[in-house]
Formats: sequence, C-alpha cells, structure tokens
Amino acid sequence: MAARRIAVVLFNLGGPDRIEATRPFLYNLFSDRAIIDLPAPFRQALAMIISRRREKTAQEIYRHIGGASPILDETNRQAAELQIALEPGDDEARVFVAMRYWHPFADETANAVAAWRPNDVVLVPLYPQFSTTTTASSFDDWQRVARRAGITVPARSICCYPADTGLAGGQAGLLRDALAQVRAEVPDTPPRVLFSAHGLPKKVLARGDPYVWQIEQTAEAIVTVLDEPGLEWLICYQSRVGPLEWIEPATDCELRRAGAAGVPVVVLPIAFVSEHSETLVELDIEYRKIAAGAGVPAYVRVPAVGIDPSFISGLAAMVQSAAGASGRPSVCSASGIKVCPANYAACPMNAA
Repeated sequence: MAARRIAVVLFNLGGPDRIEATRPFLYNLFSDRAIIDLPAPFRQALAMIISRRREKTAQEIYRHIGGASPILDETNRQAAELQIALEPGDDEARVFVAMRYWHPFADETANAVAAWRPNDVVLVPLYPQFSTTTTASSFDDWQRVARRAGITVPARSICCYPADTGLAGGQAGLLRDALAQVRAEVPDTPPRVLFSAHGLPKKVLARGDPYVWQIEQTAEAIVTVLDEPGLEWLICYQSRVGPLEWIEPATDCELRRAGAAGVPVVVLPIAFVSEHSETLVELDIEYRKIAAGAGVPAYVRVPAVGIDPSFISGLAAMVQSAAGASGRPSVCSASGIKVCPANYAACPMNAA
C-alpha cells in the first residue's frame, strides 16, 4: 500500500520582515474581525487609524531586534525540526508554515499545499492555548483560502494542547535552568516565578473564550513536571493595548510588587513558543527596566520553548495521532477529547 502524503500546516502570528512592513502588518492585525469585532467598513477604517498611530512606536520596537520580526525564522526552524521528527513514520509528511498577518499568508501556503497534492492535512497552531483571537482566526482564514486553492482532502485541526507533556516538559526544563541561575545570583531569598501570558480584553472572556482557563492548565502542568514543593508562582498578563479593561494581574504590576517585597523573579513566557517582540523587547528590555526600577534583586527570563526536543517530540506525536485517527472529530484538542469545561461556549469542540 502506497504511503499517504500528509501536509502539516504550522500557524503563527507573523511579523514585519522589514521596517517598511510595520504599518501594513499592523493594519492586517487590527482589521481582523477576531481582534476588532465591528462591521467591515468601520473595522477597516479603525485599523487604518490605529496602524498609522502605532507605526513609529512599533518600528522602534523592531529596531531593537535588527529591524524585523524574528518570528518567521523561528517558525521555520520549528517546522524543520518537526519535519525531521516525522520522517521515521510510514507516511510521507511535509511541514508548511502559514502566518496570519504577514508573509507567508495562508493563501500562499494553501497554494503550496495544493501543489504537493496531499492525502490528508493536519493543522497545528503554535498557540498552545486556544483563543478566538488566535487559533480560531487562523483556522477560519485557512478554511477560506483552502477552498479557493482547491484543497478538498480531509483536514484535522488540533485546536489546543495546553497540558501536553512535550510542551510542559520543555518549559519545565528551561525553567529549572533559570531557577538555578537566579538562586546563584540571590541565594538567600526564594524566587517567585511569573508565568507571563499575552493579555486579552475581559470582554473576549465574557463570550466564553477558554484562553485563561487553558493558561492555568499549562502553568499547573509545568509545575507538576518541575516537582519543586514550596515554589512560589503565579500567572500574569502582558501586552495591554488601548482603553479596554484587560485581564489581570498585569505582569508589570507583579514586577513592582516583587520589587517592594525584595523578591527575585523568573519570568516564563507561557503562551509564546517562539521568540518575537513580546519576549525580546517587552520582556527582555522594557520589563527588565521596570524590574530594576522597582528594586527586584534579580530578573531572569526563561527562553521560549522554540526547538526544544521535548516540545518538538510532543508536536510530532500530536500530528501522528491526528493523522492516524479516522474517527477523530475534524477539530479537537491534542488528546482527541474535549478538555474545556462546559461553560466555555467558544470551545471549538462544542461544534465538533
């Protein structure tokens, strides 16, 4: 029997590949209905205003990291490592990358997938925790462009993997190294771990988005693997934008609280699996400065999980499970079952 051809599509946010791309990238971001829920004419007009006003500030952010976002290079490395991890299988797999707000856009990737003529497609978001603002937006975009590209073969979508053992194992290993570093710097005061996630407006959660619940599952999974009784840790949220009411506690506020108590901190970017502006600038530069000004005695940032072997092995296992389960719903968690409690109306498995 001939080997099946399985196309694996990795989804990520994307970022400008040069300074001049900053404004169109921002426009694409804020014109997404998953980000600003307004009728198209109003949303597009508002996106134009926001992207124009934020362009110079965003350009300065990208100048700190070489004039472009590293997220595509990071994602391509993850795709290459996942490709290697999948090669021992009986089926032929090829890993593709699709970005939501900059090149390669989903339509470019869909055309490449169609040209390869797969038997099956597996969609894998590089957002471990499901949100309507990230994973759902990428999936909706893919469905639209896949039809246009003529892709008619079955597609299985992995909606989330918040407590995956590969993800938790990779992050726990990196956290263990960071804890050793901060304890060497400040041996007499136990450190506090801040699991910092990208924030969301509270109104998104009010619609039943399970993101915060899934962030909690990831944190608990990491702490379980780490197995350090008495470790002090909490979840906080970064990257607030605009006048809306955002979920709390805020990462910058927690840094000031730690400084007031004289507690060293280790910051782990729990929702980001790739390095980009929120880690390399916001956490490494802006929040480090806040920590120093607040009197935090030591500030250590855990790297994004990137191409950690545990994480890549976990992704490969998810793909193999999804590709091999004919009775599996078209959209489901990595475990193949619904993980969100019933009160989260936006869980994609409610419609699966």
